[in-house]
Amino acid sequence: MTPFITAGAGFLLAVLWFDLMFDVQTARARGDVLPESVLASIAAYYGRVTTGARPMNRLIAAAMLLTLGSIVAQIARGDRPQWVGWVSLGLAAAAILLAGARTVPHAVRLGNRRDPAPGQSELARSIFRDHLICAAAIVALLAIQLSAD
Repeated sequence: MTPFITAGAGFLLAVLWFDLMFDVQTARARGDVLPESVLASIAAYYGRVTTGARPMNRLIAAAMLLTLGSIVAQIARGDRPQWVGWVSLGLAAAAILLAGARTVPHAVRLGNRRDPAPGQSELARSIFRDHLICAAAIVALLAIQLSAD
């Protein structure tokens, strides 16, 4: 099951990398309200990838579910030491739950650009923080899957 888990996690990490290429603009900006050029860039990206890309955006959700399912199968089959599967499941579930409960709704909202600039700025910064957390979890999952025996 490890190849399926690492392929799914690798795909999710690649998606996070693309997101972070836009999110990093928030780290460079000073002040409470991000410049309009930064907000426009990030909001346009999230508008495209969350709502404009339907139904292709569902591929990410499918990769999340398949990765979780592969980890559960790894645990059930006993392919690896039990701790590998359980830690991997915790890391994947934490990242996926954060994405589903907060990051994606914030990205959809930012992509719609209905909030005033201060609200959009907070959404953009929140998405950036969430993506850093998710990326760390997925990198840790990959490291565990690839190094543990």
